[in-house]
Amino acid sequence: MSALKAKRAIFLDRDGTLNLDTGYVHSREAWVWLPGVQKALWRLARAGFLLIVVSNQSGLARKFFSENDLQKLEAWVDCELAKSGVVITAWYHCPHLPEITGPCSCRKPACGMLLTAAKEHGLDLAASWMLGDKLSDVQAGLAAGCHSIKLGHNHEDHAAQTLGAVLAADLPEACEIILQLPD
Repeated sequence: MSALKAKRAIFLDRDGTLNLDTGYVHSREAWVWLPGVQKALWRLARAGFLLIVVSNQSGLARKFFSENDLQKLEAWVDCELAKSGVVITAWYHCPHLPEITGPCSCRKPACGMLLTAAKEHGLDLAASWMLGDKLSDVQAGLAAGCHSIKLGHNHEDHAAQTLGAVLAADLPEACEIILQLPD
């Protein structure tokens, strides 16, 4: 990749994409890695993608946990990933819940977190991907101008495909799809 070429990223939802979504995960004791995630992240980073987490965290608005709790968890995840040579470039989260905090431009399906990351990291959104297990992840990625992959299989699959998203069972399968495409 030339120095003049804009960087490309893999935007990652958190719960249900990196870890088991057990609801309002905010401590390392509650974090359970999904199978194959660390190796898939390593492969994507090695292929030249920046790894950026974009996550709705309504537990903050609900006061189930604090920003400090979230920062401690992210630091722990960073340390765990560093053991396998993986670096998360940045973590972004939306702390809002419209019925409590009012509307915002960052809560997925809005694309505010992705646009902020693109500006802060000089990203080429058209060469980037959004990966997540919910339709709102797909919608945020597409609204930002990224390719999107919907992970897992559920009732939202048809809507995601209709919007133009690719379907994959999980992050390792999404990694295979992305890495098989030409640069």
